[in-house]
Amino acid sequence: MAEHLLAGPTLVDELDLEYSVHNVPRSYRDEVRSVVHPGILSDDDFERLRIVCTCQRAREDLVKMGEKIEAEKDRLLEAFMDWSKKLCGGLQELGHWADYVDPCSGLLMIHKESQAVYDEVSALSVLRGYECSNAGCCKVVLHPKWGSFIYPATVLTTAPAEAVLEQLKQQSGASL
Repeated sequence: MAEHLLAGPTLVDELDLEYSVHNVPRSYRDEVRSVVHPGILSDDDFERLRIVCTCQRAREDLVKMGEKIEAEKDRLLEAFMDWSKKLCGGLQELGHWADYVDPCSGLLMIHKESQAVYDEVSALSVLRGYECSNAGCCKVVLHPKWGSFIYPATVLTTAPAEAVLEQLKQQSGASL
């Protein structure tokens, strides 16, 4: 991880969720800008954008298929959605722009005017240096400790790193 890393990775034990906070690296700006286009965020605000990468540890290998796997994905999606809504809400109350990406579609959930897809696998590869693997027609990111037992998801915000970390600390103390 390079100079774009602001904090983490940090594990929130009760959620089995690991997060890290990043500035948008120059090499990844075009990817992110396609999702958070000027109609959503001005150029000045985009310069202050932070990426909060999350990985939840799954109970099942999510590369596999079946009812148990789908139920696990649903559980992880629900946990992320609850957590990210609270995080974004806290940041917005402080006057900052914030949004989270639906891990299923790759689309922003609050500012729905963007139809560009955010690629969670590429994000973890670029921002955390995680390896990727092919699983059929899909790329899969591999966590260094959890392998493919991982559910990646992202929050985006213009809040300063200190405000993001304070909200993350508050979220870590909240029971979901």
